[in-house]
Amino acid sequence: MASRRGALVVSYVVLAIGAVLVVGPFAWQLLTSFKTYPDSVRVPPSLLPIVWDASGYARVFELVPLDRQFVNTALMAAGRTVAQLVICSLAAFAFARLEFPGRRFFFGLFLVVLMVPAQLFVIPQFLIVQRLGWLNSMAALVVPGMFSAFGTFMLRQFFAGLPRELDEAAEIDGCGPLRRYWRVLLPLCRPGLLALAVLTLLWSWNDLLWPLIVTTDPESTTLSAGLATLSGQHNVEYPTVMAGALLATAPVIVIFSILQKQIIEGIATTGSKG
Repeated sequence: MASRRGALVVSYVVLAIGAVLVVGPFAWQLLTSFKTYPDSVRVPPSLLPIVWDASGYARVFELVPLDRQFVNTALMAAGRTVAQLVICSLAAFAFARLEFPGRRFFFGLFLVVLMVPAQLFVIPQFLIVQRLGWLNSMAALVVPGMFSAFGTFMLRQFFAGLPRELDEAAEIDGCGPLRRYWRVLLPLCRPGLLALAVLTLLWSWNDLLWPLIVTTDPESTTLSAGLATLSGQHNVEYPTVMAGALLATAPVIVIFSILQKQIIEGIATTGSKG
């Protein structure tokens, strides 16, 4: 009994330390956003603001068109998410439920792509976008992020885990492959679709490298790239940067808080079958 209680105490201590490590940076970010600049750079640093000042939030909107960048980020994230759900689910259905020559070979190529660093694709993608004349446009932000080898692999596991009897029953009723995909199998993969949607949304919202490369106009870029311009070469207004970062992360924190149960269930069941 004593050993069990001791193990429980250790578990709570470890979880408490983990919670502090996760929540601590957000708490520091929030408190720093209400500091004055001299207060934010004082040594030794203070946890609470000496003088509470919310001018950093107004300063963000003066330095960057935050409202326009918010719209750009939302459109980019929504476009990528919807496209990945459609394209990845179709590819996953083909790899899991259809028989065609080279199926295992092509699926192996998808797995190989997962091992390649995404940075290696930046230069070829930029050259393609440049030659298409898409720089500083929504197409440049959305199209390269419409395809995901990880999303295809993830949904393929869901499709592969469904009973084969469903396909046989659908074929007896006269359903073709597309109708089988849309009417029978896709609704059963809802946890995986939701998990992929939220993961793609979070990744797209926080994407910094690609928007910095393909957009130079502040009106055409995203929140992450716009906030990066707040850090000057010789001086950083930490309260302003923290205020902008807090405004940018608030929507995704809310979304994850609401859907965290579905996300965990979707990811946990990805590799259970198939």
